[in-house]
Amino acid sequence: MRTENFNRDVNLLEIARRGNAVEKSGGLRPDKTRTDNFSRELADACRVNFSRHARERLFSRCIELSDSKLTQIAQAIDKAETKGSRETLILDDNSAYVVSVPTRTVVTAFGKEHLREGVVTSIDSAIVL
Repeated sequence: MRTENFNRDVNLLEIARRGNAVEKSGGLRPDKTRTDNFSRELADACRVNFSRHARERLFSRCIELSDSKLTQIAQAIDKAETKGSRETLILDDNSAYVVSVPTRTVVTAFGKEHLREGVVTSIDSAIVL
């Protein structure tokens, strides 16, 4: 079984904007206003980008991100930005994320067990959630 397609990038905004194939077959098309609202909400919620390396680390270390966790990370990036930070470490109870603040991109992620190594380099600030 080929597995290359399991790790491909997914553009959720593109998926949300696509037309519904059911419309062509005579079915009902979803309300465009609801689709547009969903796209806007998704764009607001996804103010955090993830590098390929970070996505691989999240997957390999079984770190799951809920909507509320993404919101917390986005708010932490906002705080770091107001303080003039460029690279920040965001810590929560179970994991840590190194984030490039100007691009709002999570560069890498650590699970609790990987934090025991104790050294995080190339950061200028840390935020505890």
